[in-house]
Amino acid sequence: MRDHPLGQLTLARMREFYREPEAIFWVFGFPIVLAFALGIAFRNRGPGELRVAVLRGPGDSALAAALRRGAPGLAVTVLDSGEARLALRTGRVALGVLPGDPIVYRYDSTRTESRLARLEVDAAVQRAHGRADPAVVRDERVTEPGSRYIDFLIPGLLGMNLMGSGLWGVGFSVVQARTKKLLKRYMATPMRKSHYLLSFVLSRLVFLFLEIAALVGFGWWMFHVGVRGSFVALGFITTLGALSFAGLGMLVASRARTIEAVSGLMNLVMLPMWILSGTFFSYARFPDAMQPFVKALPLTALNDALRAVMIDGTALAQLGPPLAIVVAWGLVSFGVALRIFRWR
Repeated sequence: MRDHPLGQLTLARMREFYREPEAIFWVFGFPIVLAFALGIAFRNRGPGELRVAVLRGPGDSALAAALRRGAPGLAVTVLDSGEARLALRTGRVALGVLPGDPIVYRYDSTRTESRLARLEVDAAVQRAHGRADPAVVRDERVTEPGSRYIDFLIPGLLGMNLMGSGLWGVGFSVVQARTKKLLKRYMATPMRKSHYLLSFVLSRLVFLFLEIAALVGFGWWMFHVGVRGSFVALGFITTLGALSFAGLGMLVASRARTIEAVSGLMNLVMLPMWILSGTFFSYARFPDAMQPFVKALPLTALNDALRAVMIDGTALAQLGPPLAIVVAWGLVSFGVALRIFRWR
């Protein structure tokens, strides 16, 4: 294999990678730094205090005292009407309470914390006026694995890293060789076009499992993010994802002649997936009309499959639809790239 053109090209691609410290950082270091920063910023700290403003007026002190006694999770302050309006508009308080008969609640119903504060305040007010709960209830507090933001984030970062390293690692290298007239020299050799393109795929596979081990291992060591499913399934899904995005990178770089051109094309391809594919937040937030388009993106399907294995412990046999989307993108991209690729 070492004497075969494909083997020599694969070795050349690997040397190009590990001789570039910047490339090593962006593939291995940057996802870990991002996971650490976001994991610390959005760590589970328990329910925070809800800030509530009682407007100055007759009975404001009694109402504020009743709220402090009846709802320990509320941070209650007494403010003038103008101060309370400003604090509510700028988000420094979640709810404004105007004492009187009736008591008036001022809040933005589109904010989740404001609606929660309204429920907490109203329950405390009603209890202060003698309301008795007719039903006896009991709380059972549980913490389920996989429910934290970092559990959601790590598979998304893994998918994003596979996309970025596949597109930039392949597309940038091809166009850089084209601008340096190296591809023109390759054209004069007996080397096949398929050998040249496949060498990028094989070199990606060599470093693939190091990428997985670095990010997943860091998530387990730092934040106790586990893999509830099979490691074999995780490796298989990431391999399909890496191959799919390598094919997409080849397609993007098949005709581009300058670094600026391929950079623009890759950003055009990646930017919609960064936003829509559920890397940092759930794509369920987008309107229903957009869902078929979002779910058809390769990064969306890859992230869904990774989260299904890592968080839910889903078996590989149950992930047919998302994996079919990933495979289809890879096959179509590589086939088209092989057909339209130009050495010059």
